[in-house]
Amino acid sequence: MIRDSWESLGRNKVPHGMVMFSRLFELEPALLGLFQYNTSCGSTQDCLASPEFLDHVTKVMLVVDAAVSHLDDLLSLEDFLLNLGRKHQAVGVDTQSFAVVGESLLYMLQCALGETYTAPLRQAWLNMYSVVVSAMSRGWAQNGEHKAD
Repeated sequence: MIRDSWESLGRNKVPHGMVMFSRLFELEPALLGLFQYNTSCGSTQDCLASPEFLDHVTKVMLVVDAAVSHLDDLLSLEDFLLNLGRKHQAVGVDTQSFAVVGESLLYMLQCALGETYTAPLRQAWLNMYSVVVSAMSRGWAQNGEHKAD
C-alpha cells in the first residue's frame, strides 16, 4: 500500500515536500528559527523561497523515498537514520518535533491522495514512520550523551 501510494508522489517530491513543510510551520511556527541560511527564514514564505531550504525539502523527501524503497528491510537504513538523528540533535531539533513532522507528512499524503487516503493506508504510513523516528531518536539520544561526556 505504501509503495503504491508513494509511486506518483515520489516522482514529484519538492511540491509535496513544500505542502508538508508549510503544514509543519503552521503546526509549529517556532521551527522556522532552525532554518537560518543566507537569508533569514523570518516567515514561512521566506523559507519556502530559499534555495537552501528547497535543498533541505529535497533531502527530507529523499529520506522518505529511501524508507519506502527499503520498506521490507528498514533495518538496513539504521546507521543512516541514527546519523540523521544525531544531526538533528546537533542543530537543536527536539524529538517532540519528529511527531509534528509525522503529522505534516500524513497531512501531505491526505492532500495529495484524496479519496485513496484510507485509514489502513494512514496506519501503514504511521507504522513505517514510527520505525524511522525510533532510529532517529536513538541517534539523537546518543549524540546528547556524547555532548554530556
